[in-house]
Amino acid sequence: MLALRLARGTHPLVQVRRLLVAAASAGVGFLLLCTLGYASTHPAYSTTAALRLLWCFVPLAATAQFAVAVARTDPSTRPRPGLSAVGLGPFRLSVLAAVSTAVSCTLGSMVALLLFLHLRGDLTGLPFDGAAAGLLGAGAPLPVAAALMLLALAPVTAATASAMALRTRPVQAAMPDDEQEITPDEQMPAPAPAPTGLPWGVALTAVGLAVEAYSSRDGAGSAFPLPGKLDTTPAWVLAGWSLTAIGLAMAGPGLAHFAGRLLQAMRPGAVRLLAGRMLMDEAHRIGRPLGAVCAVLSAAIAAFALYGTGPRPFGPLTALGAVLVLGCTTATLLTSALEAKQARAHVVRMLLRLGAPASALRAATALRVTILLVVFAPITWAIAELAALPLTG
Repeated sequence: MLALRLARGTHPLVQVRRLLVAAASAGVGFLLLCTLGYASTHPAYSTTAALRLLWCFVPLAATAQFAVAVARTDPSTRPRPGLSAVGLGPFRLSVLAAVSTAVSCTLGSMVALLLFLHLRGDLTGLPFDGAAAGLLGAGAPLPVAAALMLLALAPVTAATASAMALRTRPVQAAMPDDEQEITPDEQMPAPAPAPTGLPWGVALTAVGLAVEAYSSRDGAGSAFPLPGKLDTTPAWVLAGWSLTAIGLAMAGPGLAHFAGRLLQAMRPGAVRLLAGRMLMDEAHRIGRPLGAVCAVLSAAIAAFALYGTGPRPFGPLTALGAVLVLGCTTATLLTSALEAKQARAHVVRMLLRLGAPASALRAATALRVTILLVVFAPITWAIAELAALPLTG
């Protein structure tokens, strides 16, 4: 009940983010139900059905990542001094975030179930002259227990990930602006320590590219892996791309930290020094979402290099999965950037009180965006080229 009351009184933009989580959960639930419908109508093709199910875990992971980012920026779950006295410590806040996330994802799963049953003709007859009957397995009985279990994957995964992510979040001071005094010896905070996951991320990315190249050694020049139809894409390609995506996500914070150091090289001025320090401090928050976006964009570039402008073997379910992954990873990056903005709000207020011009702060923001593009864009292109090279060569 507390989660529902807080949800009713939150800002409209927070409600929009929760609705986006519900929409992503609905898309994932629909994909999982379509996989179940295929398995029900094609019992002899169990391997193909299992491969389809494995591919559905990619948008599921992207949805869970987006749900965690939304939960971290939710004002109702932000730790503040004094909340522990009323029974809202870190553990209770993490439970509250998990409940709010589960409610949003469950709403999306219910919408997916109703849409799936409607398109199958289980509610009011086949719509659209039965155009989606074969795709959704209309006419075959749908296992109720399996359908409910698949629909519960998105709420359970997203709620568990949100609870684990928010439980270790530190309590931040929340003093009103009029209570924050500026002392003469006040200084900028020291930069955060460098992330340690860069070597492991590079290693995992290399292993993922090697697995993709190994899986395509017998079919060079054929356009099957990235992403292709779900039932014609080898499982090794999925494993290789997953390792590459995990590696880029692990290497993202280190690369963002390196970009901050790059900004401060060669006798920096005040604006470059400020931009570099802020970027180094935000590397842990925005690095992993940036790495995930790089993995998705590199897959899209590799797919375009493989298929070009000719006929693409993309089905509607593959297109839906691609939209979900691209949309969720991009939304996660934007939400993480919002979280970073909230975290540095006190630093911005301090600088403005010390007389820093607002134009300098805007220039620092533009520098951070520019240097991130300079560092991550070539890496994305290089990963895409290396992934497509064994197939186009």
